Amino acid sequence: MKGISVAAFVILAASVAMAQGEPRPIPRPEAAEAASVAASRPQPRPGGAVEIMSDAPRAPSGVAAVATSPWPVPRLDLAVAAARSVRAALARPVPEVDLEGLVALSKRPDLRPSSLLRPAMGRPGAPGGGLCGRASLAGERIPPVAGRGACGIADAVRLRAVGGVPLSRAVRLDCVAARALDDWVTKGVVPLVGGRGGGVARIEVAAGYACRSRNNQSGARLSEHSFGRAIDVSALRLVNGDMLSVLADWGRGADGRILESLWRAACGPFTTVLGPRADRFHQDHFHLDVARGRTARYCR
Repeated sequence: MKGISVAAFVILAASVAMAQGEPRPIPRPEAAEAASVAASRPQPRPGGAVEIMSDAPRAPSGVAAVATSPWPVPRLDLAVAAARSVRAALARPVPEVDLEGLVALSKRPDLRPSSLLRPAMGRPGAPGGGLCGRASLAGERIPPVAGRGACGIADAVRLRAVGGVPLSRAVRLDCVAARALDDWVTKGVVPLVGGRGGGVARIEVAAGYACRSRNNQSGARLSEHSFGRAIDVSALRLVNGDMLSVLADWGRGADGRILESLWRAACGPFTTVLGPRADRFHQDHFHLDVARGRTARYCR
């Protein structure tokens, strides 16, 4: 019985060992051919020669499989690292952008002086933009001017500069007179003076709106100044400080000839133009007005 027990134990142990071990499969023909081809491949040269001859990127020193393989091996470690980096970027919260803060911190241009902004302060919706529909007129709209009796200006503006040329003082006019002055300055004064003394720097104004009779004579009709339709100009100041004065230069030399040309240029935009030849009341200035109802120009 004891001999039989030992034999049975030996058989049982052998059976367990055979059951736990994996029998080797019989090589197929194509597997044998692949093994033959693999055996015929050249072995890698020592010192990383394969890495030098291959176009594949050099593997890190810790990856032995790439460093010793004669063929490019997929870099699984790099792929895994890239995937982890993408997952980390997607998981990271996106910061909120404060657009209002960006606008508030942006560099803003400094405001221009108010004197440069006035030409655009005309009545909203005025044709052509600007004061009285002219971008070349600088000043502002004002409430209607009320005066004694028939005096006053219904469509009133306070004019400060014309065609880029400042007035010596602001004058109250209506828009018809303001546009006539603009035509005279831009088409007559500036080109006729040209570069004399560096050009026109300022227009010297003798009178604007005033509720009075013509030439301040008792019993005379109301002047066009009473309705904001007239302006008196006594001189032109040049950039170099010289003056073209009606009183001092009319009829004298080159400056006198320029003044006469200016007087003629005003007869067109204005319906009435009076100068030193008109009478004793206009020896020191040009009177320019846009009288209503006049069918012909009166220039003297």
